[in-house]
Amino acid sequence: MQSDLNDRSKQILEAIIEDYILTAEPVGSRTITRRHPLDLSPATVRNVMSDLEEMGYLTSPHTSAGRVPTDKAYRLYVDSLLAVRRVSRNEREEIRRRCSIDGRDIGSVLRDTSRILSSVSHYMGVVVAPRFTAAVLQQIEFVKLSGNRILVILVSQTGSVQNKIIESDELVNPADLERMNNYLNGMLQGLTISQVKSRLILEMQDEKTRYDRLMSQAIALSQKTMGDSDSEIFLEGQTNIMELPEFADIGKMKEMFRTFEEKNHLVGLLDRCMDAEGFNIFIGAESRLSQMAGISVITSTYRTGRNSLGVLGVIGPTRMGYAKVIPVVDYTAKLVSRLLDGDR
Repeated sequence: MQSDLNDRSKQILEAIIEDYILTAEPVGSRTITRRHPLDLSPATVRNVMSDLEEMGYLTSPHTSAGRVPTDKAYRLYVDSLLAVRRVSRNEREEIRRRCSIDGRDIGSVLRDTSRILSSVSHYMGVVVAPRFTAAVLQQIEFVKLSGNRILVILVSQTGSVQNKIIESDELVNPADLERMNNYLNGMLQGLTISQVKSRLILEMQDEKTRYDRLMSQAIALSQKTMGDSDSEIFLEGQTNIMELPEFADIGKMKEMFRTFEEKNHLVGLLDRCMDAEGFNIFIGAESRLSQMAGISVITSTYRTGRNSLGVLGVIGPTRMGYAKVIPVVDYTAKLVSRLLDGDR
């Protein structure tokens, strides 16, 4: 973000933001000169603060002579002024211990990941589990049931399993199903489920497939199997938000919690992060959710190879400790990615 501020204005704005992050109290000029080695008089600081307010970086609460940062100020702080700290050794060990797989299913690992993100940040931890369409196919298997019913088992490379019962248009014998399994696994293994859908459409248009009854039937059955599934969201630490002074208003709290309970609002926001490399940081109104005023969301994707599987992050107030939370989210996303890739 390009800034129209000189160095002195940036120093004063940074001091105000860091004080407000610590105290949640409006910051006055005398507080700045007492707490920070700026070698400026309160009158000079006061004049700069007035300029910063006119430029949209600060606002004045009605009940206080001090100023508080705006979303615009936090955006400049995050993009240009922030010195991100390292994740401490104790935090790394705690995250590794709580996120370990040790024979557990992926859902349990991701749920614990949201808990540790909440515990370490003291805000809310959020993890979006992979949509099955984002997973890489390890195996597909058709199993004959009674009549025309067929059980389809899809196994991803991360170990996730999805079962579905479909109806075949005609009776299929077990020997043909076995041949279909071999044909489809040879063609589709290593593709994401989303890529599988595209490949099936292309194969169905191929002349050779159309004239081979078994291949054509295998494609048709596969297409019946592939459907979108909703993302599961693990959200922990809502009580951490309740204890913060800026959310003491009961009406605002109820509206915000309704957003968290109706998780489709969050899914829309977090889905926007799936294709991004590195971090996404939404500050206040940037989320485009009116219920998220005063809230920031820091996310990173976790991946296998080049494929983004899901999103994890921290939700907190706009005055959250960005210097601490950003590296925690980054470290956790990389750890989960390594675990899902089989690197323990």
